[in-house]
Amino acid sequence: MLIEEIMNRSVVTLAPENSIKDALSIMSEKKVRHLPIVSSEGKVVGIVTDRDLKEAVPSVFSENKELDIFKLSLADIMTKNPIIGHPMDFVEESAVIFYENKIGALPIVSNNKLVGIITETDLLYKYIELTGAHQPGSQIEVRVPDIPGILFEVSKVLHEQKLNVLSVLVYPDKENPENKILVIRIKTMNPLNVIDELRLEGFEVLWPNVPGINI
Repeated sequence: MLIEEIMNRSVVTLAPENSIKDALSIMSEKKVRHLPIVSSEGKVVGIVTDRDLKEAVPSVFSENKELDIFKLSLADIMTKNPIIGHPMDFVEESAVIFYENKIGALPIVSNNKLVGIITETDLLYKYIELTGAHQPGSQIEVRVPDIPGILFEVSKVLHEQKLNVLSVLVYPDKENPENKILVIRIKTMNPLNVIDELRLEGFEVLWPNVPGINI
């Protein structure tokens, strides 16, 4: 999936010469937490977050009541030359950028112009959609050997049970690097039959597997 498919194209921005007061006002009005700072040519030159503003503005409990702080320009507090993305970048690769750099938003730029923005919330919502977690269903975790064709063997059991698959995720097995863990979300509220069939085919079902409960 590409960034252009999930990015917000209606981006709220300010200029470097705008003030902290301007940023506080527009963040409150538009209910956003990240403001790309763009030049008069439309180039992204910085980014300001709600955290930046909280650190810049004195607390109501602070002895420093200097109101001129609100007149400071955003150029004084913005993160200059922020990390940016491109509309044709993959969502998965962008998620790695968020993770490695501990950022909350990524301005999306094409031909040196700001064309959109994605936030960590956008990525979370998309993850929920891709995994089908927002739909009624059941999750099954199966330990399988890391060999070619094993997913097909598991899918045959699901096919025989006439079950629709909402998503499949593959994780490494921390206990044995020669295995993989398949996390399968299926469109049924009663996975008991398919669990029995998977076990009959020799697969190890890790979840659901509640001690003391025979499922």
